[in-house]
Amino acid sequence: MSIFKNLFAQSPFSPLQSHMEKVASCVKKLDALFEAYFKKDFAKMNELADEISETEHAADLTKNEIRNHLPKGLFLAVNRGDLLEILGIQDDIADQAEDIGILMTLKDDLDPLPGMEDEFNNFLKKNMEAVVSAQNIIREMDELLEASFGGKEAEKVKLMVESVAFLEHEADILQRELSKKLFNHGDTMPYTSFTLWMSVLRSIAALGNSSEKLANRVRMLLDIK
Repeated sequence: MSIFKNLFAQSPFSPLQSHMEKVASCVKKLDALFEAYFKKDFAKMNELADEISETEHAADLTKNEIRNHLPKGLFLAVNRGDLLEILGIQDDIADQAEDIGILMTLKDDLDPLPGMEDEFNNFLKKNMEAVVSAQNIIREMDELLEASFGGKEAEKVKLMVESVAFLEHEADILQRELSKKLFNHGDTMPYTSFTLWMSVLRSIAALGNSSEKLANRVRMLLDIK
């Protein structure tokens, strides 16, 4: 019996949780990647970008194993399609983290954000917090199952979902402020650097957006149950 069949035998959510651990590992490396960029340690930054890609690949392998071994009968406590949709959103987060690493290594002389380093770090941190909060919701799935997706556990998870939504909202506000300041420096920054930073901001924001989507997808399970 494969390790994934064993996991499903223990809990229908253990494989999802295992996958989300790898996804979160991709995201957590972004903090060090941008720290290396702002320190102009480009060798370290490229190394971290490669590590993110390797971790994303490991998450992809886990995703494929889950899809190959996900039971098709009545064994599952929730709809098979629901689990696959949650898995897909988690996969999006890993892809987005990899995209950020790739974007940051496309241009060797990427101009720094003029006077916006602190605001950028706050923006990055807020989106990373959203991912961690979504991961914590996935970690609660076994407890939700034991509580039949109701009671105090369900209320606890609903509050966690609201927390992710608030983090994403705060991140949106920071993104607008950063984008406006970046546009105001558009005439003094090379066009290639300007467009690259805009892409980086969008990709970082996607982490928060996908985290909110993941949290809301779990919330839908509570409403269905």
